[in-house]
Amino acid sequence: MDDMDRKILRRLQHEPEISMAALAEEVGLSHTPCWRRIKRMEADGIILGRALLLDARSLSLGVDVIASLRLKQHDEATLDAFERASLDHPEIVECFSMSGESDYMMRIVVSSIEAYEMFLKKTLLHLPGVASINSSFALKQIKLTTALPI
Repeated sequence: MDDMDRKILRRLQHEPEISMAALAEEVGLSHTPCWRRIKRMEADGIILGRALLLDARSLSLGVDVIASLRLKQHDEATLDAFERASLDHPEIVECFSMSGESDYMMRIVVSSIEAYEMFLKKTLLHLPGVASINSSFALKQIKLTTALPI
C-alpha cells in the first residue's frame, strides 16, 4: 500500500458514493488505474465494503447501551458459541473481545430503557456462557465516525 492508495482511501471514507471519474480526478489518476487500485484493495481485504450511515434517533433508536459481559468459563467452545450467537441480534451493533476485567464489551442500540430491559432479560442473559452483565447508558453521543486515521 502506497501514498496513492491512502489518498484514495481517505477520500472514499468521507464520500463512498463518489463517482470513479471524480475520485480519479481528485487523486490525480486516470479512471482505470484508480479502479484497479480499489479492486486490489477490495481483494486484499483492505476495503471491506461500503455502508450507509443512519441517524438512530430519527429511527426511534435513541438509547445506546454499553454492556460489559463476563463469561462463566473461557474454553474455546464457549467463546465460539458466544461470538456466533452475538452475531444474530441486530440490536448488538458492536462487540469486542476484551482484555482486563470484562470478557466482552457490546454497544447495543434500542428504542428505550424498557426495550433494553426486555432485551437483557430475553436475549443477553441467555447468550452462551454469560455469567454477568454490567450495563451503562450513554447520555450524549460526542463523536461517531467510521473513518480511520490513515
